[in-house]
Amino acid sequence: MLLAIDCGNTNTVFSIWDGEQFIGTWRTATDWRRTADQYYVWLSSLMEFQKIDVKITDVIVSSTVPRVVFNLRVLSDRYFNTRPIVVGKSDCKLPVEVRVDAGTAVGPDRLVNTVAGFDLYGGDLIMVDFGTATTFDVVDTDGAYVGGVIAPGVNLSLEALHQAAAALPHVDISKPQAVVGTNTVACMQSGVFWGYVGLVREICARIKAERHRDMRVISTGGLAPLFQQAENLFDDFQDDLTMHGLTVIHRYNKENN
Repeated sequence: MLLAIDCGNTNTVFSIWDGEQFIGTWRTATDWRRTADQYYVWLSSLMEFQKIDVKITDVIVSSTVPRVVFNLRVLSDRYFNTRPIVVGKSDCKLPVEVRVDAGTAVGPDRLVNTVAGFDLYGGDLIMVDFGTATTFDVVDTDGAYVGGVIAPGVNLSLEALHQAAAALPHVDISKPQAVVGTNTVACMQSGVFWGYVGLVREICARIKAERHRDMRVISTGGLAPLFQQAENLFDDFQDDLTMHGLTVIHRYNKENN
């Protein structure tokens, strides 16, 4: 059984893959101070609660928070007796090329999404991930990662707006009933929702124009379902895109080692 771990800036997701499907998925807040023992107690308790009794033999990790990786390595070694594959490390092979400026470090999550997108859809893709940051990853015809765009995340923008303007409240993000708001909350919701719809539409249009071709736009990330409500913004949505990419990378490393 494979334990796939996706550690983002805000949340960390653990999923167990049985070779055909994910049989359990759990999410916790990302905290670099959490020890391997704490991870194991938390994970084993949830597995027991859901009556998932399996032996984990392999672990793969993608982490945008480098300080977390050490304890995840200890977790893998101490409790599962296996050395984890860590995306972005020199010993982790990728089934696609990375064609960016020399010396550029590409986030592991962006590489994993590229692998997943190419496996599911083929090339010529724009992968839009609504995470702590809103990222656009460009996948070439042959599946290579060729760069992208990084914009502030939706929640990050809302938090900055609240902190910079004391009179503005925290608001839940939702699609507003009208563009013109008639109260403060509605005005903020409209600005965020339609502002990000415009951001996504314009950036994707410019990427396609720059590359002189039509490209499929795929969304993923926590807030992606919300923006699916905008007409003709995305061609498809994948909830578990990163986890799927981790299984593809794991299989590729097993077959090529």
